[in-house]
Amino acid sequence: MTAVRFPGAEHAHTSAAVDAAVAAVRARTALVPEVALILGTGLGGLGKAITVECTIPYADLPGFPLATVESHAGRLLVGTLAGKRVMAMQGRFHRYEGYALQQVTFPVRVLRALGASTLIVSNACGGMHPQWAAGDLMLIADHINLLGDNPLIGPHDAAFGDRFPDMSAPYDAALRAVARAVATERGITLREGVYVAVAGPNLETRAEYRMLRALGADVVGMSTVPEVIVAVQSGMRVLGLSIITDLCLPDTLEPANLEAILATAGRAEPHLEALVRGVMERL
Repeated sequence: MTAVRFPGAEHAHTSAAVDAAVAAVRARTALVPEVALILGTGLGGLGKAITVECTIPYADLPGFPLATVESHAGRLLVGTLAGKRVMAMQGRFHRYEGYALQQVTFPVRVLRALGASTLIVSNACGGMHPQWAAGDLMLIADHINLLGDNPLIGPHDAAFGDRFPDMSAPYDAALRAVARAVATERGITLREGVYVAVAGPNLETRAEYRMLRALGADVVGMSTVPEVIVAVQSGMRVLGLSIITDLCLPDTLEPANLEAILATAGRAEPHLEALVRGVMERL
């Protein structure tokens, strides 16, 4: 069995593929981003806070997969937020859609090549900490990769960074300190903990939640970790933020549904927007 399992994955390893996507963006805009944003499930509305110069559908960017998940718009927003030049992915990709992790993370390589030195990544997740509530925000302090795969597997291109990047501190300590300060100043409840990524797309069983909690995870989701691995390899500073959209406590577990998850994300999104805006102002 080879490491590449999905059509197009082999091309996401190459500098030439990145260069082609960069050229497509440059045909639309000369803006050089300082910050790249990834807006996860139910969080695409955060894009409304951006003063948009142009919008580029993923379909117009060579090498970009197409977003197939409800609430993921599938476009790149180019503009400014809190006085900083940004490019924001309004919708991301997942392994459960059938994409290889090299494809899932390809946009991060492109955003880095376009000039972004900081990545702010957001997601919706299930909360396993018994003292936290649905709607809380969580600052990601660390992560666990249980996707069964890694975006760095396969041929190595030295232009992308180290073959064996250090992951002792993937989430920038200084950015996390800024986020904590902004949350305190603005009265935003901000938890801090460990995110575990699983393949999905089904939600977990009671036994699986117990296992994940025993492993040291506070929240569980199906994204983020691959993008962060690639961002760290490429030398980007990373800030990770989660919205806890449902509670995953084995002893009181109730069936979850996408409509309720999206509604919770929508209610929490103004707090996320305020937090991200505050962090951006201090960069």
